Amino acid sequence: MSHAKPPNTRLPLLLRTVAAWALALLLFFPLGWLFLTAFKTELQAIAVPPLFVFTPTLDNFAEVQRRSDYLLYARNSLVTSVASTLIGLAIALPAAYSMAFFRTKRTRDILMWMLSTKMMPAVGALVPIYVLAQTAGMLDTLPALTIVFMLSNLPIMVWMLYTSLKDIPAEILEAARMDGATLWTEFRHVVMPLSVGGLASCGLLCLVLSWNEAFWALNLSSAKAGTLATLIASYSSPEGLFWAKLSAASLMAIAPIVVFGWFSQKQLVQGLTFGAVK
Repeated sequence: MSHAKPPNTRLPLLLRTVAAWALALLLFFPLGWLFLTAFKTELQAIAVPPLFVFTPTLDNFAEVQRRSDYLLYARNSLVTSVASTLIGLAIALPAAYSMAFFRTKRTRDILMWMLSTKMMPAVGALVPIYVLAQTAGMLDTLPALTIVFMLSNLPIMVWMLYTSLKDIPAEILEAARMDGATLWTEFRHVVMPLSVGGLASCGLLCLVLSWNEAFWALNLSSAKAGTLATLIASYSSPEGLFWAKLSAASLMAIAPIVVFGWFSQKQLVQGLTFGAVK
């Protein structure tokens, strides 16, 4: 009696492993090179061929703090990111709640319209927003950046929270209403506890998006309300790029959000899939 020979799975596994490592190296090489360059001198940073073995220095980080006041820009990034996210959640959650549980024939159209606003290039809205901020005396202020960041992320917030709330069984809400729960009681004691995961995912994702926002920060702020994106852009000058100092400033700008993202990766993955991963 003959037995079928088991298929050889080593070769496909080896190919997948090699492909995975190649993709990982491709994705992380820019970040690794940025890390190395941040600890080089300017001459070492532009050396040809590139230097992989060198004596590291911390002078670039000291120069960034001495020249640009890194802590001021970091504080501005933190304030605008956190404030825009909290204000956006306060607006998006009731909107998503009404769309999820009190649907009308126009609900889907409104959701699609909100999503379509993200397809418009930001530069198309630059002039009117700049004029409004200038007229209101809000150029180079944290409130202006906070409002713009919040409005920029609001469609994403509504969609994510709508997707999360829609998965709550309607029977739970009906049971609460039969027990005499008011709309506020239902929202506070039933909907809010059941949507904590969606809220966390949405908040973390929009916090990262606000932290990384560069277009509006560069066009609506400068010295007083500039974020870390403004700090990085300041190291591009008519004389050229100071690669070592630029790398140090970039590393200092991304380090907090990279560490934050590492510890929140599960919630961020859920947020990036719009609540599809449970």
